[in-house]
Amino acid sequence: MALTRETMTDEQRKSVALEYLKAFDKGGVTSEGGSILDLFADDAQVYFPKWGLANGKDQIGKLFGDVGATIKSIEHHYASFHWIFSGSDVIVCEGESHGEHRDGPWRAGVPQSGAGRWCDVFEIRDWKIQRVFIYLDPDYAGKDSARYPWLPNR
Repeated sequence: MALTRETMTDEQRKSVALEYLKAFDKGGVTSEGGSILDLFADDAQVYFPKWGLANGKDQIGKLFGDVGATIKSIEHHYASFHWIFSGSDVIVCEGESHGEHRDGPWRAGVPQSGAGRWCDVFEIRDWKIQRVFIYLDPDYAGKDSARYPWLPNR
């Protein structure tokens, strides 16, 4: 990791995290027209369930390409976000989304056990995302129900 050069406030870290989430809603394009990868440090890490850990921008681009190829559209519900600030470089965002996966649509709360609720843990320093670990159910369309005996009856 690079040496810290600039102290950021929690609100500044939040603005970087929001730019990242909004870029997903726009197909990976930032508000300035750049790539979502521009928001990351060169040696950043991203974790996504069922994909694993991506190290560095090349692997992060592969992860986003692999996951993004399965998603037709996504929209995050910004008004319902919950933010947790640690007093350090780490912030947490809990939220909801809806969209369309190649296997079908999803919406948080429909059904309550379905996809659409998520939590991201960010480490942001020097205006770059150093690390983001994404926690969600990657079964967006709810097709993986046979393995969970409490789901087929819904």
